Amino acid sequence: MLVMPPRKTDFFPVLVVLHQERSSSGRVGQMLLEKGFPLDIRRPVLGEALPQTLAGHSGAVIFGGPMSANDPDPFVKQETDWIGVPLKENKPYLGICLGAQMMVRHLGGKVGAKQGEITEIGWYPLRPTEHGRLLMQWPKMVYHFHREGFDVPRGVKLLAEGDAYPNQAIRYGDNAWGVQFHAELTRAMMQRWVVHGAERFTMPNAQQGSEHLEGRMMFDAPLKAWLSEFLDMVFLKKQAATAASPLRYGASMPATEVAQS
Repeated sequence: MLVMPPRKTDFFPVLVVLHQERSSSGRVGQMLLEKGFPLDIRRPVLGEALPQTLAGHSGAVIFGGPMSANDPDPFVKQETDWIGVPLKENKPYLGICLGAQMMVRHLGGKVGAKQGEITEIGWYPLRPTEHGRLLMQWPKMVYHFHREGFDVPRGVKLLAEGDAYPNQAIRYGDNAWGVQFHAELTRAMMQRWVVHGAERFTMPNAQQGSEHLEGRMMFDAPLKAWLSEFLDMVFLKKQAATAASPLRYGASMPATEVAQS
């Protein structure tokens, strides 16, 4: 499914990989559209194929989902193996939660839960490493909804750390990035997650639903500002550096399910 930005663009689309029929690219999708990138939305879990090359794309984002990067489902292995395409072609890649864990698995690292099945579900502190601080300013609190974390494979730089799961943001090479937390949630998305994920709030270290929504009022504005700057770093700086041949997509097509707010 191709979703066009509100104005004519010279950018190739960003490939967006989602994991449920009703999943949304949220703020990441909104911001990429605002920055002029069309979105090529695909769901391998529903049988939609991934491209064999990203020659016609500006990069890719693999989002999170309720499954594990360790699951035996064919689409999980397919996506994990496919990450070799952007890495080989040196195209921008961003993995969010599950997407970051898949990249770690692809690079030979491990994904798993901590002893005691500790979770991060709610708002938790984030601390940039020295390398991360050199790149940009980071939010002090970020939103999580996971019960597994990842290690840092050889050749990967750690950009930000947390408490329960210490590895929170990573970079591989020039153009591959992964974050364990969720900056993409709109208010409506968070409300849905709080309602449908309520049974997880009894898990170790999880926060209650009211804390999720209260934390949003306190911590969401700097997280949103960070996300916009981060997407510029991942996608726009690569565009400027490569000066890729322009592809005009003509008049805008109607946007579909990019959630608002």
